[in-house]
Amino acid sequence: MTNDYQQTLDYLYAQLPMFSKLGKDAIKKDLTNTLKLCAALGQPQEKYKTIHIAGTNGKGSTSHALAAILQQSGYKVGLYTSPHLVDFRERIRIDGKPVSEQWVVDFVAKHKELIETVEPSFFEITVAMAFQAFVDEEVDIAVIETGLGGRLDSTNVITPILSVITNISYDHTDVLGNTLTEIAGEKAGIIKPNIPVLIGEQQEETQNVFFEHSVKKQSPIYYAESLWDLVRIKQDAEFQYFKAVENSTRKIYEIHTDLLGSYQYQNMRTILSAAQILHTQAGLNISLENTFAALEKVKELTGLRGRWEWLQTNPAIIADVGHNPAGVKEIMQQWGQVEAKQKYILVGFVKDKDVKEALSLFPKEAIYFFCNAQIPRALPAKDLWEKAKETGLKGDYYPTIAEGLKAAKHLMTSEDALLITGSFFVVGEALLALA
Repeated sequence: MTNDYQQTLDYLYAQLPMFSKLGKDAIKKDLTNTLKLCAALGQPQEKYKTIHIAGTNGKGSTSHALAAILQQSGYKVGLYTSPHLVDFRERIRIDGKPVSEQWVVDFVAKHKELIETVEPSFFEITVAMAFQAFVDEEVDIAVIETGLGGRLDSTNVITPILSVITNISYDHTDVLGNTLTEIAGEKAGIIKPNIPVLIGEQQEETQNVFFEHSVKKQSPIYYAESLWDLVRIKQDAEFQYFKAVENSTRKIYEIHTDLLGSYQYQNMRTILSAAQILHTQAGLNISLENTFAALEKVKELTGLRGRWEWLQTNPAIIADVGHNPAGVKEIMQQWGQVEAKQKYILVGFVKDKDVKEALSLFPKEAIYFFCNAQIPRALPAKDLWEKAKETGLKGDYYPTIAEGLKAAKHLMTSEDALLITGSFFVVGEALLALA
């Protein structure tokens, strides 16, 4: 890491309000700043095709997988996701490679006056950076993941060729609303006039919201479960295997993907459906052959990390960024299938999560290492430990992820397993500590 790059990051982190540090106080409640930034940059987001992806869970995996499919199909692809795990540049990738440190330095130096005039949030400037990077790198198409919600999310200044809403569950309720209907209303804000929208998961409480928005906007609406059926066959340390049925032809395909974790089942249906719509409705040259080939190597093509990621074996160390009750529930189902003599869990949450409900989903027989990431928004480890004791979980607390990891590794034998989970920030700091 160059000094210039570190100084540039320090400037961005110090100057601009960050959701990861401040929570909802960092959020700007409208698109004004993003629109100002885009106008000053010459509307970069209009110079290539885009795909817009929102949803409570699964949007990161879906974004990376679609980028992989587009790359495999011969397109030059931009990918914008958040937050990052280890390096800021993970947020902005071209054909799976992060933008260069020098590009980040040059962008901020060139636009420092603009940044100080507009006073954007950290997320707003990173969105604008991504839009400009994709112009500079001359991408054919960019996959854009929302940060939070949809309607007022900084990414919602694009006119995509497809909008995707993966699923709806409870997260960021202090910002998005307390009911699934309210949350769905915010996510539905990415539905654009006459642009197809794909709903990854149909839910009784949300389907009317999406249908009404699509009718109002005259947007064709598709449901993943109408396009593809999937049966999960098995999983090993490298791949997950499915039988997939294309509903229009009733043809059956055997596919496998390096996206591990049983929760990827629903994402896979969404990903296959999105690829199909991009081919049939948006005219992109995407074959089933390239789709299936890309799904085998999503991590290799895009650099995706932190989704049921096996960091090592003997003893097993697995990391997953699941951070809300719906995500934790899926992770614990998968964790239940891991065979180990003794199971350990290193966990940390941020303050605005429904920690009590999430903790109720954790297994009582594991030994816990309660930690907090080094961000102001983190729930202090001692507070987490006290909440966990109330739900019958046993363990100790540590002021840093690195110390919790050290304690866990000291106890573990080759037949044991450790799960690291609870937030992007916990997994990110664990990856650094284990590097």
